[in-house]
Amino acid sequence: MTDPLSKAATATEISGAVMSGKVKAAAVIDATLKRIEAAEPTINAFTDVVAARARQRAAEIDAGLHRGPLLGVPFAVKNLFDIAGLPTRAGSKINVDGPKAERDGALVRKLEAAGAILVGGLNMGEYAYDFTGENAHYGPSRNPHDPTRMSGGSSGGSGAAVAAGEVPLALGSDTNGSIRVPSSLCGLFGLKPTYGRLSRAGSFPFVDSFDHLGPIARSAEDLALSFDAMQGWDSDDPVCTDRPADPTLPRLVEGVDGLRIAIAGDYFAKGGEPEAFEAVATVAKALGVTRTVVLPQAAAARAAAYVITAIEGAQLHLPRLRTRPQDFDPDTRERFMAGALLPGAWYVKAQRFRRQYRAHVLKLFEEVDVILAPATPCTAPKLGQTMMKLDGVELAVRANLGIYTQPISFIGLPVAVAPLQRPGGLPIGVQLIAKPYNEQAALRVAAHLQKLGVAAAPPA
Repeated sequence: MTDPLSKAATATEISGAVMSGKVKAAAVIDATLKRIEAAEPTINAFTDVVAARARQRAAEIDAGLHRGPLLGVPFAVKNLFDIAGLPTRAGSKINVDGPKAERDGALVRKLEAAGAILVGGLNMGEYAYDFTGENAHYGPSRNPHDPTRMSGGSSGGSGAAVAAGEVPLALGSDTNGSIRVPSSLCGLFGLKPTYGRLSRAGSFPFVDSFDHLGPIARSAEDLALSFDAMQGWDSDDPVCTDRPADPTLPRLVEGVDGLRIAIAGDYFAKGGEPEAFEAVATVAKALGVTRTVVLPQAAAARAAAYVITAIEGAQLHLPRLRTRPQDFDPDTRERFMAGALLPGAWYVKAQRFRRQYRAHVLKLFEEVDVILAPATPCTAPKLGQTMMKLDGVELAVRANLGIYTQPISFIGLPVAVAPLQRPGGLPIGVQLIAKPYNEQAALRVAAHLQKLGVAAAPPA
């Protein structure tokens, strides 16, 4: 078993050690805070560290006041989650001047109810409108595999903190790919649950139609463990689904038995660099998959996602754009201002198309259970890089790292990311896409790939 005080320890290993009495929660938190202090000058994943709170919680655990499946596990959250006593930054300068959160966000409370210990808030792209992990106010979160490169966004701090071994578990948000892009670029397991499956209460919104919250970790087991702890209806989130909890952790042992798996072709088999498609081919070979399916009109889905994102995001931020335009990241401000100028008729058409596209894609899941697709079109670009060449075409980095994630967020499907470590190169991920509320299928495939040694997420 991995030393529970080391940066390589998973959440599952830490909780097991604390439960058994092999290690004290206080020792885990001390080791965690020391790693954060040592790593942060380089990684820049954290914007807030709640050391006193974490130590108090650890002392309570050691006194026997708390139990749960995540006992003693340190975790951190993207700073769009409410943390009691702190302003909810959402990656911005403006929000820091707002009121402090009166209580933790719903998922923070659920994880702590399961025994976990919050250690801080994490850096992110301003207002989540980002795929790079760069931030004009707080600096970029850096990729631990190569600190000159992007962590991915907008949950860049979440990816960087877990990949650096600062914490074994982090929460992020995913509107158009903001859990999956950092998971891919930082070489981590990530889960975007079904839209509405986990409560978003106590988090700063971006695009209500697409916003999801979920975990990033270094093992498929940790994804399942944390996801199961966070399930459950919440009346404070109007789109949270009133469904009974459906534990996924016990099902990981089933592997891929009985699962029908296919590869996404057409749109998802072009427009990227060779390493993206090699990763999918590696996973398909390991699983013995040869069948290809086509998600119809995926390119149009991505375009419609752009329209809805731009219009909803702009409407949310119009009051700030009018009163404090100078306090926005210039790139974010320009994107919101452009969204404010789009005609409302485009939004209506995009939402109509969304319903049609969802129906067509769901038909595919009558024949398959999991679909494989690239998570990002390339490995991590350099920090500050604004343009990249994909399949011979020059494209903007910030807008195009999510070309394979946006058509999936668009209709709220659950997706796990399986990370492939590339010897001598940077990691990259593969999306494991399932039908709504079938997270267990995607997680079973991720766990099987990890068992085979195809997917892995060792700390950098």
